[in-house]
Amino acid sequence: MTTFADTEFPGLDKADELSGFCQELFSSLTRSDQRRWGEVYMRGLLTVPGRKSIRRISDHVVGWRADQCLQQFVNQSPWRWEPVRRVLAHHVAAALRPRAWIIEEAVFPKNGGSSVGVTKQYATSAQRTLNCQLGVALFMVGEDASCAANWRLLLPESWDNDPLRRGRVRLPEDERHRPRWQYMLDAIDEMVMDWGFTAPPIMVHARDQRLTQPLLRGLEERGLPYVIRVPENTPVLPAMTRVPHGRVFSAGELAIRSAKQGRITLNWRDRTDGRLVSSQYAISPVSTGSVSGPLHLMPGRPHGGARRVLAEWSGGGRRLNAVWITNLNATRLPELISLVKLSPQAGTDMVRLQDEFGLRHFEGRSYAGWHHHVSLVSAAHAYWTLRRQEHLQQIDGMRLRPHA
Repeated sequence: MTTFADTEFPGLDKADELSGFCQELFSSLTRSDQRRWGEVYMRGLLTVPGRKSIRRISDHVVGWRADQCLQQFVNQSPWRWEPVRRVLAHHVAAALRPRAWIIEEAVFPKNGGSSVGVTKQYATSAQRTLNCQLGVALFMVGEDASCAANWRLLLPESWDNDPLRRGRVRLPEDERHRPRWQYMLDAIDEMVMDWGFTAPPIMVHARDQRLTQPLLRGLEERGLPYVIRVPENTPVLPAMTRVPHGRVFSAGELAIRSAKQGRITLNWRDRTDGRLVSSQYAISPVSTGSVSGPLHLMPGRPHGGARRVLAEWSGGGRRLNAVWITNLNATRLPELISLVKLSPQAGTDMVRLQDEFGLRHFEGRSYAGWHHHVSLVSAAHAYWTLRRQEHLQQIDGMRLRPHA
């Protein structure tokens, strides 16, 4: 179990560094006691080993039973989380120079049904039905690290018309069930339109066919670049003048057809163990059908690239491993593949948020409490990540420095 107190980055666990980070992060909080408890909670997420409950954070960081104060700050206090996330996102962007925004599912297993958004529902990342909350996190992903910058809680339809439960968790009236793709687009819109970011390629593992087409349409209407991993049976229309009998192919079928025209073999080093890995790729254009004009939500020129299916074969080209739909330029295939290879980084950091930074340890039930908690967990992980990046850069600098 990694904690910041036991960090392998000596000299980076100074109290004044974290205090300075928190001072800027919580600058939008109007009360000094809110800013103080925000730093206490952050410090607990970074240093408490094992389960990061409010009581354990109170005992470990404060040294006396401050449970009620921390509980009030996280669950009842009305501070807005959006400005905190905005400051955090700009910190992360400056440090990591993200090459992609990757959206990951977050699963919060729960007992009972009192916590906001809890019901028995299918978690695609776990591939089973759980009694849980589901959320989506937007990760800003650089070459070697990623941080969660924005969040949405997926509200089940069963919560729409249950005023008693909604009242108990103080769920805002306008928070209603929406399709998953709409939550994703809302998170992107907030970062582009309200926070002033220019979006890099958006990446999602769309395990459910029902997510694919509306998400693609929404990204295209916004003029945004994307690389979306899709199920092999996702329907696509080949970009050809004649389609036999008007048939619509699946993405997997189109990939196999395009592979007959030739594949490209690329080699790279695996990010986890450094092994030399080889895969074969084929890319084929597909029709987008009727797409309405870009909405110009993204600063600069809207991205209007044609859809293409990208496919990867492993095992010496015998096994179709993955299929993506993208609107990025097909002539720069190695760059496109390097983007695809960033995907595991966000998954790795989601596990780290869950296992090492207390993402699943939230004990409150309120809507605001959930958003407060995930924002603070993201901030603690980002602080750890950015200090780690600084330390690695220092080591690289020492290695490159000539000896006297």
